[in-house]
Amino acid sequence: MADRRVTAEPAAAPARTLLRRAAGWPWWARVLLVFAASRVVTTVILLAFAAAQQQNPWTGPHPDYFAFASIWDGNWYHIVAVSGYPTTLPIGSDGHVQQNAWAFLPAYPAVVRTLMGAGGSWEVLAVVVSVAFAAGAALLFFRLMARRLPDGTALFATVLFCTAPLSPILQVAYAESMGLFFLFLALLLLLDRRYLLLIPVVVVLGFTRPGAIAFAALLLFHLIHRFITRLRDPLTVGDLLRIAVAGLASFAVGVVWPLIAGAVTGDRAAYTDTELSWRVLYLGHYDELVPFQGWIEGADWWLRWIHVPFPASLVLGCIGLVLLVAVVAALLFSPWARRIGVDLRLWIAAYGLYLLAVFFPQSSTFRVLMPMAPALGAFAVPRHPAWRISLVVLGILGQIGWCYIAWWVDGYDWTPP
Repeated sequence: MADRRVTAEPAAAPARTLLRRAAGWPWWARVLLVFAASRVVTTVILLAFAAAQQQNPWTGPHPDYFAFASIWDGNWYHIVAVSGYPTTLPIGSDGHVQQNAWAFLPAYPAVVRTLMGAGGSWEVLAVVVSVAFAAGAALLFFRLMARRLPDGTALFATVLFCTAPLSPILQVAYAESMGLFFLFLALLLLLDRRYLLLIPVVVVLGFTRPGAIAFAALLLFHLIHRFITRLRDPLTVGDLLRIAVAGLASFAVGVVWPLIAGAVTGDRAAYTDTELSWRVLYLGHYDELVPFQGWIEGADWWLRWIHVPFPASLVLGCIGLVLLVAVVAALLFSPWARRIGVDLRLWIAAYGLYLLAVFFPQSSTFRVLMPMAPALGAFAVPRHPAWRISLVVLGILGQIGWCYIAWWVDGYDWTPP
């Protein structure tokens, strides 16, 4: 009689079976599977830090997940949701504007506030809204990548998006996931050349996260590129007018919030003075907003922090900034980056230029770089398993590092996320 021995399957067999079955699923189901798996990882990381968290300005020791997810700027969004914006700017004893709610745009807290009207706490609903928009952003990101990359490469780019070092921010009380959702939708409409339809999307984006002016710059760059390539890709008068209208609308959205803040408070500089109040924590003094000055001041400050004396700190900072811009430019023209197409690279350039003009580099820099997520498509191009596994592992390790540096509060913490 034949010996019918049953051989136990390796422990990894169920996982391989699931992956084989998932390969035949619709694209949206595969993306949601990736997203769900990534949320398990990020949730475990956040819960581990919450368990170690001690008393801080926002919570008691060892807070639950939802309380821990609502610290930092989550508290400002909560203030906007329940109290709105101040009609009088807070002024310190030195006569300068202090930190206040005008720095935080209204769309995200308005959505959460609407849901709170049906019952539920800010802490829970803010996370629910963030996760829902994050899932939508992952779906749109895949579609965006699939416009230029093969299906498998687009899916791995989505894996990188979901496991990136800053991906925990997608499930806390911050507006990033909502902002990325509308950004990816606007970029998709741009790739499809549905210029007028993207206007309402950019309007919502402009009231969710800063960056509508960067989108206006993108449309200008897009128009210039279409004009240069008009012989092989005709630029009709209708398209020219539609691009111009969309660009002007995007610019208007980018400047309307400072105008609203000025009208409500009676101070034309209300918004910029409010934003600049956060720089005082680093510089120790107030300054006017001068385009491109923030990065020079920031580089000088960070080098002095590691005991590089002035003026060497200023010189080295300027050199470092030039090198950084050169490296980013070189990456945008690399063979891998070319695979994601001209328009997505133009967005990365436009948003980078916007950050250079208005931002002061500090611990929040990593978060404000998230709209450059389409660059992940370039890193997804190589298909070697070692490369891909390494990127995912580094992303998860980066999540732990970012939570330790920026999210977890350790005594007096000057590194906000």
